[in-house]
Amino acid sequence: MKFKKLLLLLMFMIGAVITTACSDKVGADEPQKKADTEEKASDGSKDSAEKSKETAALSGSVVIDGSGTVYPLMARIAEEYMLTEQEGVSVEVSRAGTSAGFKKFLEANGTDFNDASRQIKEEEQAKADELGIEIKELKVALDGLTFVINKENDWATEMTAEDIKKIFLADGDITKWSDINSDWPDEEINTYGPNENHGTYEFFYENVLEEQDLMNNVNLQQEYSTLVKLISDDKNGIAFFGFGYYATNQDVLQAVAVDFGEGAIVPSLDTIAEDGDYAPFTRPVFTYLNVNHAIQKPQVLDFAKYALDNINVFAGETGFAPIPHDEIQENLDFLEELK
Repeated sequence: MKFKKLLLLLMFMIGAVITTACSDKVGADEPQKKADTEEKASDGSKDSAEKSKETAALSGSVVIDGSGTVYPLMARIAEEYMLTEQEGVSVEVSRAGTSAGFKKFLEANGTDFNDASRQIKEEEQAKADELGIEIKELKVALDGLTFVINKENDWATEMTAEDIKKIFLADGDITKWSDINSDWPDEEINTYGPNENHGTYEFFYENVLEEQDLMNNVNLQQEYSTLVKLISDDKNGIAFFGFGYYATNQDVLQAVAVDFGEGAIVPSLDTIAEDGDYAPFTRPVFTYLNVNHAIQKPQVLDFAKYALDNINVFAGETGFAPIPHDEIQENLDFLEELK
C-alpha cells in the first residue's frame, strides 16, 4: 500500500515538473510571438502608408500659358492627366504666345509653366534672376516650320528655301508668282504669319530671314485658326506656322515641299528632325517650369513628371516629332530630385 502511494506521489511530481517546463516554454514564446505580430502589423502599416502617400489624390491648379504652337500638345496632355491621373487637379492651358507668355511667367505669383517655341532670351532670364525665380527648361518635342498654300494653288507646291525667303523679305524682289517662275500666274502673292507675340515669328525672323527686314504688308495674326481660314480662302496666299496646325487642317491646306539644295522635301513626322532631311526648318519646342512652384505645390511637380513620361505618346498625335528618350530621362532625373 505504501509502495502504491509512493509511486503515485512520484508520478505526480514528474507531471508537475513537465507542466511547469511547458508553461515556461509557452511563456517564453509569447513575447516573441507578440513581437513578431507587432512587427508584421508595423510593416503592413508602413507599406500601406507609403502606398497611400504615392497614390494620394492631389488638388489645386496648374497654370500654363505661352506658345500657340505648343498649345495642342500641352492641352492634350493636360486633358489626359485630369481624366486618368488626378481628377482633383485643374490644369489650365492658354496660348498667349511665347513672348507674351514669358511676361505672365516672369512675375510674382506668375504661371507655373510657359510653353515656348524658342529658347528663353537673356533679358527674360535676367528678369527671372531678379525675381528669384529658378527656371528649368524642358524640351518637349520637335516642330517643323511649315509653309502652307491654298488647295487650289497647283503651281507653287514646290519651292526652294531661297525663293520662300525672298517672298517675305522687304528687298526680296518677289511680289508676284511669276517673279519666281515665268510659267506661274502673274498674280500678287499675299503673305501671312503669326505676329510678334509668337516664338514662331521669332524663329522665322531669326533663322529663315536671318534678321533681315520683313516686307511691310505681311498680314500677321495672333490666332493660328485665323491664319488657316485666311489661306483656305485665298488662292494666292502663303503662310508659315508649326507643322501641327497644317497636319490638323490638311483638308483645306497643302504644304509646300521645300528644296534645301538636294531635292524638295515635304514636312512630315518622318522628315522633321534636327539631323534629318527637313533639318533647316526644324526646331525644338519647350515648356519652362517655375521650379519654386514645383517645390511648393505637389500638383505642379506631379504634372511635370506626367508630361515628360507621356510626351512622346502624344507628340505625333498633335503634329510633333518625338525627342530622344535620354533627353527625357535627364529631365525626369532632375524632377525626381525636387521631392
